[in-house]
Parts: sequence; C-alpha cells; structure tokens
Amino acid sequence: MYLSDSWRDFELLDAGDGNKLERWGSVLLLRPDPQAVWPMRQPQYADAVYIRSASGGGSWDYKKKLPESWTVKYKDISFIVRPTGFKHTGLFPEQAVNWDWMRSIVKRAKRPLRVLNLFAYTGGATLALAAGGAEVTHVDAAKGMVAWAKDNLSLSGLKDKPVRFITDDAVKFVMREFRRGKTYDGILMDPPSYGRGPSGEMWKIEKDLFLLVSECVRLLSPDARFFLINSYTTGLAPSVLSNVLKVALAERGGTVESDEVGLPISRSGLVLPCGASGRWLAS
Repeated sequence: MYLSDSWRDFELLDAGDGNKLERWGSVLLLRPDPQAVWPMRQPQYADAVYIRSASGGGSWDYKKKLPESWTVKYKDISFIVRPTGFKHTGLFPEQAVNWDWMRSIVKRAKRPLRVLNLFAYTGGATLALAAGGAEVTHVDAAKGMVAWAKDNLSLSGLKDKPVRFITDDAVKFVMREFRRGKTYDGILMDPPSYGRGPSGEMWKIEKDLFLLVSECVRLLSPDARFFLINSYTTGLAPSVLSNVLKVALAERGGTVESDEVGLPISRSGLVLPCGASGRWLAS
C-alpha cells in the first residue's frame, strides 16, 4: 500500500461506523467515510460533525465555534482548509504519498520538468511539484477550486514559481494542447467517478478513463518521466489502473505499478483505504 504517513499537521485519529475522526492542526472533525465499515472503538468527541441528510447532502454540526478557515502544513508547503457544505475540507491528505513520489522524480531529473495536473482541485500536487522545481500547468473546471489553489500557492511562498492556472474541462483542454503541439514531461490526474463538462457532457470513469489517458499519452515529451492516475472510485481495483497504463504506454517501455492508497489510523493501528493509484515511471 502507498501509505501517507509523514504528516504532522494532520492525523487520522480513528475510523469506524462509517465515519473518520481527523485532526486538522488543532481542530477535530468527524466526517463520513464509506470505507470505514467496522465499529469505531468508542464514541469520539469532535469540534464539528458532518451529518448527512436523508434527502442527500448534509451539513456541519458545530460543537464549538471554529474559524471559517485555517492553515495546515505538509513539509514545506501550506494549505488553507475549511469545512465545506459537501463534507470535504479542500485537501485529500492521503495524496501526500504521491506528492513525495513525483517530487522525488523531479529532483532526480536535474532539469525543470513540465508537468500537467488534471482535475487539480486545490493544488496539493501543484504545490509539491512547484516547490520541487517543476513547471506546472494546473487544470480544473471549477473556478472556486482554481482560486483556492492560487491562495494555497501564495500561502506557501510559491507565487513566483512557473505555475499556469487553467479553468477548463480537462478532456477538451488536453485535445487543444495536442493541436497546439504542447508536450509535458509528467502528467497526473485525479478524475472524479462521475461528472459533467461545461456543456453538460457526462463523464463516467469506467467508460471514459482509457480514452482520456490515451489522449494524454500523445502529450508526453520524448523524454517524459512519469504518469500518475489516482482514483477514489471503489469499483476500480489497482490492477485496473495498471492495465490502463500498460496498454496506453505500451510503446514507451518503463515500469508500471499500482496499489491502494491509505492513511494510518493512530488509535487502532489499522489503515483506512483511500482509493488507488497507478504509476508509470520511464526507464
């Protein structure tokens, strides 16, 4: 398992009964997690609890007054976190293990790598790559997420780094980049299970993932170094991501591996699975 175990400002304290208890800095949040199907060891106090509604969605039940947002750090990068109306906080801490993997590749390259980050959300990978010396193109269809990513970049003291922010549909952007003759030395993507493009196009990961990866492969430079797919979709086993990469990158050589991504649970010693990642590394 790719285990994200180097955090200081974040900690998964406990999980069970369909929930997870997390420490974000000094704030304790209890949020739903469908993977935590075992019993939690004992009732847990939290500063805020996300409660799902019967009609869908949900809301936060605050046990104490919290700031609208606060900051957490991972190594040398910083993030604004805030409880949102759809249970998230603006950061997926399990992805730190992938940030470290990509950053190590950038460091070994001994040259600036051009990296494309698709479905880039609030920029965790973008910040890690920029801090490591890469030139990053950050693409997300949601204006609010791109703005949040820009704030994270500034907060981390990286606003002068070569990062290009694009608000666009990922598939359409990739196809336009190919027509423009653009290439990248590394590509990563964290596509949703379901979604709609700006013109109402339906995205379904099981149906559309391979096509998107194939289009992205056309953007890889002759000396490209890596390709990363992350998926939180529970129906996609790690081996599926390996197979997608092996087929799409068959002519490139290199090595492909995949595994679950997980967070250690402090109070039980268990690990909470948080999806899977597939990785291609050039020879």
